[in-house]
Amino acid sequence: MMSNNSFLVVIDPSRDDQPALERAAHLARCTGIPLTLFLSIFDFSYEMTAMLSQDEREAMRNGVLAQRQQWLEQLAAPLIDEGINVAIKVVWHNRPYESIIDYTLENPIDYIIKSTHAHDKVKSVIFTPTDWHLLRKAPVPVLLVKENDWPAQGNIIAAVNVAAEDEQHQELNQRIVENAVKLAKVINANVHLVNGYPGTPVNIAIELPDFDAHAYNQSIKEHHQIRIEQLAKQFEIPETQCHVKEGLAEDVIPELAAELSAELVMLGTVGRSGISAALIGNTAEHVIDSLDCDLVAFKPKDFECPLAK
Repeated sequence: MMSNNSFLVVIDPSRDDQPALERAAHLARCTGIPLTLFLSIFDFSYEMTAMLSQDEREAMRNGVLAQRQQWLEQLAAPLIDEGINVAIKVVWHNRPYESIIDYTLENPIDYIIKSTHAHDKVKSVIFTPTDWHLLRKAPVPVLLVKENDWPAQGNIIAAVNVAAEDEQHQELNQRIVENAVKLAKVINANVHLVNGYPGTPVNIAIELPDFDAHAYNQSIKEHHQIRIEQLAKQFEIPETQCHVKEGLAEDVIPELAAELSAELVMLGTVGRSGISAALIGNTAEHVIDSLDCDLVAFKPKDFECPLAK
């Protein structure tokens, strides 16, 4: 999280408060990393005004862009007065997530920082929210901000998959924990690792009466405990801050976040797209609406952004 690039702060034109900007400003104060305030706007009525010429429609759009530019300058002014380096970018685009990703592809951005709302789960299957598009397609980590505080000596949860043997997941585990540790040092927080593991399959317990489900569960838990402690040791994280829990990640992570009153959860996302994403989603998408804290989603190192040209 510490570099000489920039945090891309997605401004929400539908609300007066800007949680993403507040969080980004806090990070800028702690790290010295510059901010870019980004606003994507579009009004279909300006495109369908048949009574006006193309030049007149363009003039109207430019007028709207100028108004929004002025609004962002007002938001930025107090931060600039503090000495924070702030840039502003306002674009006219009918797909906000595409404009955000396009800008990220063309500029050195460390994190996309955006406030999030609760989603209607039925509508989300049909009309995917901008948040979900960013989780699936953005080439850089995405920090989704809710309206919670980041107190000193708070808790950051790094959600890992220590059972995975493939290089992609292991690299993702390393990057998640490494970023969690770096951020914790900057904002004075504690890092906790969490890993969920599956319980005994019900069909095995039914079909094999002599099967010792308790012993099986204990063996699986111990295996995960050893692996998570090995990972924690690399980053000098105490064993007491390693949590191995039975259950699905989308259940285990929110439960621990609530238990620890966590300020932030960091996890990986595989970046699914198409039908599989609409019907299945991924862990980050299942987790996000169950959390009362912020979330950062990382892509695998070899992730290829579908919008890259």
